Amino acid sequence: MSDRNFLFVLGSSRSGGNSEILARKAAEQLPPSTGQTWIDLSEHRLPEFEDLRHDSDHVRPRDGAAALLLDATLAATDLVIVSPLYWYSVSTLTKRYLDHWSGWLRTPGVDFKDTLGGRTLWGVTALAHTEEVVADPLVGTLNHSAAYLGMRFGGVLLGNGSKPGDVLTDTAALTRAKTFFAQDAPLARYPYDTE
Repeated sequence: MSDRNFLFVLGSSRSGGNSEILARKAAEQLPPSTGQTWIDLSEHRLPEFEDLRHDSDHVRPRDGAAALLLDATLAATDLVIVSPLYWYSVSTLTKRYLDHWSGWLRTPGVDFKDTLGGRTLWGVTALAHTEEVVADPLVGTLNHSAAYLGMRFGGVLLGNGSKPGDVLTDTAALTRAKTFFAQDAPLARYPYDTE
């Protein structure tokens, strides 16, 4: 049995979209003993995030989407954000999930930051633009989130596609998918970190 447990967080509003297709191609390469959990944020919608950090303690969610996602996030050794590139960053569903991390950081008894520290964050995204540099804000969001939590960052697997299934014609992305999760994932660093 593998010691690794991957959580794939699907952030598209379209089921079976290009980002998900690409993520599933990459996941096919994982050893059969590797745990995989797939959670679609459009089917498990989180409530709007309410910032309570100056008002009161957060209470650990006991049911619903928030409890499911918190427990799955804490159980993952490898967390994969699967989000299409929407306006040059992550989707609204994905951003809401990341916003909930702020509450989980302040939830008594969860030790969210310590638990995720040393684990690995990955990203998979499809974009309609041919110049991959336009995805830099999305990459930055994930890298900086990982750096804040002391996580490793495996980077973002980028694929090209707009219409459903387009990414299957991006042979370069499909080739990268074959070894994406096998690559080294160094500790995430902010761009200004020089040590």
